[in-house]
Amino acid sequence: MGFDLKKYFRLFNHKSTLKCNNLNLIIMKILVATEKPFAPVAVNGIKAELDDAGHELVLLEKYTEKQQLLDAVANADALIVRSDKITPEVLDAAKELKIVVRAGAGYDNIDTAYAKEKGIVVENTPGQNSNAVAELVFGLLVYAVRNFYNGKAGTELKGKKLGILAYGNVGRNVARIAKGFGMDIYAYDAFCPKEVIEQSGVHAVDNQEELFSTCDVVSLHIPATNETKKSINKELVSKMKKGGILVNTARKEVINEEELVALLQERTDLKFVTDIKPDLDAEFAEKAEGRYFSTPKKMGAQTAEANINAGIAAAKQINAYFAEGCTKFQVNK
Repeated sequence: MGFDLKKYFRLFNHKSTLKCNNLNLIIMKILVATEKPFAPVAVNGIKAELDDAGHELVLLEKYTEKQQLLDAVANADALIVRSDKITPEVLDAAKELKIVVRAGAGYDNIDTAYAKEKGIVVENTPGQNSNAVAELVFGLLVYAVRNFYNGKAGTELKGKKLGILAYGNVGRNVARIAKGFGMDIYAYDAFCPKEVIEQSGVHAVDNQEELFSTCDVVSLHIPATNETKKSINKELVSKMKKGGILVNTARKEVINEEELVALLQERTDLKFVTDIKPDLDAEFAEKAEGRYFSTPKKMGAQTAEANINAGIAAAKQINAYFAEGCTKFQVNK
């Protein structure tokens, strides 16, 4: 019978050392903690990447209590999450933790500042689910312009002016798809030079107020920061043309829900479709009946391809961190 190296590894504690040709291979424990799990094929891909590097994969899926996460993270060297909340309490419980990778672009679910205080690297995997989110924008948008398939005549997207708020990976994919619909595309991004936007065949505007007043549709792709939370308010959205549509596949927190509910009552021509169920979902549904839709849970990255891409990218980044000290995608420097 041949020597079973994996079985041999399991006989050690989580941070075992294998000596080979005078080199020490440190076996790290990598926890994948996902309340909303990866697709099985993505888990297999993550495991294959970590196995190749000699690390141990531990899965915590569909957990229902915070204590389960606190217990699981206690002796993890690295952590892969999706939208899971990584709070100071979680970071304090993780005595061995060195790196957290968010499988996705947004990372406002992780307390990056506190992680930095504790010397823990936080990374994201930008671009891995951007096409999935962009495609969902148009799934929501077609549903909205066709009056939510209520049997009445709707409109077409061709020739409509689309405004993209934030021209990052998702925004650029939205622009790419919009060109296929024959839309007239505008964008504003405070951190992207206008000439870069223009070079991609998109009209660059000077501010978000101009974007909202110019376009028939505005698609949100901004992160939730102190500056952007509740920034999509009554004053801004009221600038939209008659029949305007607001699409949110970014973050729930950027919407001023109370003000938007009030505006939708006043402006019965406006529609709001979102991939993030608002806290005031019932009020939106009642007071903007026939003009509002929300997915039951965040669906932007819920494709097999996005799952695989983001999960494997996270595993590769963890391997690179332990092998080379690589922090290319660190977001809390």
